[in-house]
Amino acid sequence: MPSPFTVIVTDFLDETTVEGPILADIARIELLGASREEDMVGRVSEADAILTFHELPLIGEATFSQAPRCKGIVRAGVGYNNVDRVSAARHGIVVCNVPDYGTEEVADHAITFLLAMARRLVPCHLDIRAGGWDYRTATGTPRLRGKTIGLIGCGRIGTATALRAKAFGLDVVFYDPYAGQGLDKALGIRRVYQLEELLEQSHFVSLHCYLDDSTRHLINAKTLAAMRPGAYLINTARGPIVDQEALLEALDSGQVAGAGLDVVEREPLDNDRLRTHPKVLLTAHSAFYSVEGFVELRTKAAQEIRRILLGEAPRNPVSL
Repeated sequence: MPSPFTVIVTDFLDETTVEGPILADIARIELLGASREEDMVGRVSEADAILTFHELPLIGEATFSQAPRCKGIVRAGVGYNNVDRVSAARHGIVVCNVPDYGTEEVADHAITFLLAMARRLVPCHLDIRAGGWDYRTATGTPRLRGKTIGLIGCGRIGTATALRAKAFGLDVVFYDPYAGQGLDKALGIRRVYQLEELLEQSHFVSLHCYLDDSTRHLINAKTLAAMRPGAYLINTARGPIVDQEALLEALDSGQVAGAGLDVVEREPLDNDRLRTHPKVLLTAHSAFYSVEGFVELRTKAAQEIRRILLGEAPRNPVSL
């Protein structure tokens, strides 16, 4: 008997070993392998639901107007800024995300960047590979206990990062205009209400905020100049939160001592100056990943699709 529903996976996946068993009794799954919205033209007319990852810059009117049967779109990830929620609402399509799958992994990754940069891990490794054996390669390494880490954003991942940072004896301060009152008391950390106040006192600044118009280039020439001289910047959130050119200038001048970046403004990375900068540590948008976390992400996304198709209330709607 044919499956009553069709689920379109727009990008990223080339197999459905996780999604298949969850949806097999109610839906068939089509993998489009798209890298641009134009790649989906004429291919979504039978979609009852859409599952999308992070490789497509935008999914909006061009897709939703051609998918009259579509009930919902699930962004397999925390951020959903590549889904046009206004257009989705216009077509009666619910938008959902998976907000909690990679909390541990991203927090671990942020702390990994902090430790690697502070402890001069990569320079020491490269020096030894080149034939050296000199502790002075680590000259300038600070003691972490008592240093301040400033978290911009203190939601799920920011909170998890705060708890990890406290274990190293770091003084944790956060700025988050959307966090409820008392969060600082619950976590045993400090709160400031002005971004500049956080920047001027933090030895490490770690980004954990959402990307929207208010946070795009939140870290720019002005805010970088407001940072404590010689501080480190860590971004495991979204690339466009940081003005890439301004960061490079701050690194060159020494205003910023180093940057750990899991995300960049344009992915894949196309800036050779950033790619080869000696003060930059890079990973390829992999902070979310662990074997267990990746399965959890895909499982929760497919389960949300299933609820939408069966007419049940979705658990993580982010629709307008």
